[in-house]
Amino acid sequence: MSLSDAVLSGASPQELAHAPLPDHFTAAHLRVEDEQVFADLPEDADKDVRRTLHVGEVPMPELAPDEVLLAVMASTVNYNTVWSAKFEPLSTFRFLRHYGREGGWATRHDQPFHVLGSDAAGVVVRTGSGVRHWRPGDHAMVNAAYVDDQEPISQADGMLGEHQLAWGYETNYGGLAQYAVARTSQLIAKPAHLTWEEAATIPACAGTAYRMLVSDRGARMKQGDVVLIWGASGGLGAYAAQLVKNGGGIAVGVVGSEEKAEAARRVGCDVVVNREEIGIGDDTGEDPAQVAAAGKRLGRQVRAAVGTDPDIVFEHVGRSTFGISVFVVRRGGTVVTCGSSTGYIHQFDNRYLWMRLKRVIGSHVANLQEQVECARLFEQGGVVPTLSSLFPLAEVAEATRLVQLNQHIGKVGVLCLAPEAGLGVTAPELRARIGEDALNPLRSFAARPAPVA
Repeated sequence: MSLSDAVLSGASPQELAHAPLPDHFTAAHLRVEDEQVFADLPEDADKDVRRTLHVGEVPMPELAPDEVLLAVMASTVNYNTVWSAKFEPLSTFRFLRHYGREGGWATRHDQPFHVLGSDAAGVVVRTGSGVRHWRPGDHAMVNAAYVDDQEPISQADGMLGEHQLAWGYETNYGGLAQYAVARTSQLIAKPAHLTWEEAATIPACAGTAYRMLVSDRGARMKQGDVVLIWGASGGLGAYAAQLVKNGGGIAVGVVGSEEKAEAARRVGCDVVVNREEIGIGDDTGEDPAQVAAAGKRLGRQVRAAVGTDPDIVFEHVGRSTFGISVFVVRRGGTVVTCGSSTGYIHQFDNRYLWMRLKRVIGSHVANLQEQVECARLFEQGGVVPTLSSLFPLAEVAEATRLVQLNQHIGKVGVLCLAPEAGLGVTAPELRARIGEDALNPLRSFAARPAPVA
């Protein structure tokens, strides 16, 4: 019996441990020879990720002592997959070459291919010689925070380590594949009531939102806080909205269409603002006068709805919104940011920051304890998956194109070894208690990208 067949048949830990490893496996990957595909295009050209994302065979790597081999049942597309496939702002092969120069086990990552993916849910099938707390057959999710547990700062917060990397972006052998290599310091027990594809949506986005809002390393949200959430119908925003509601706050979502407004309401937003109706576009952040005017319009809408300016702004859009975020948050309030999907060079009027005593907090993924605490909320039913569209691994380029064009709602999932949706549930009673409809608030928003022009 092949290892893949053993996984799919629910084989025992002993059978999994003795099933032969394949020499190669199917993975979504980039090729080093494509590094310059978009190099001569103008900055504003459409750099279609379908030109560079390949699905095919790659060789199976050897495991380090502190690693596991995960049979990936499902994964998701994150925006870093878009950056990777565009080779922007840097080619990820540069990351792999830099990491490989550390020597030892790191040299495995410097390859002429790059297996992408910063989310995964699946079955442990092999463990390194130093692994103590995991064994073949365990169901796990993978945290994208790839930390060095031998750095002293990791004892306080692994995210502060100088050698912390984003798995599947700054490392090889990520989650958009039939098999993935992960450190044990990345593994989180999969909530037993969720399917593989639902669980795969959790670590990168829900964990990131948890650290940004709830953790003492983030905005430290309190009951009653008004939280403005950019992109409240997207992968990050839809989890942020639920965390705000679950924590007794008031969620104000900002979205770009009426369809996305409805999705934001389904995940708990008390107030939804359509940014198109108040003139906030992708280029608004370029002009200080436009930023102030847009901030005033947005602020009036928020105050009219909830009576006060936001205590916290949940920021990940970047260049087109960051100045507005600094402007609109209340005196003494907090802007917490984890990304810049519209550009990472931001402009803002510093007077509104210093004279009104506001704070900006940078946040990146989440440490393992924060991920475990976040997963507990799913087990309690306080937060539910935000999966909308689901693609097979063979169509990962189309799935990524959907995210690139911002035509998606919630999380875009990818079935890897799982042959169909709905598998992986080992606590059906808990699932029934929470309710199928409650667990899938965004599945009716599944979409497919536009055809190639």
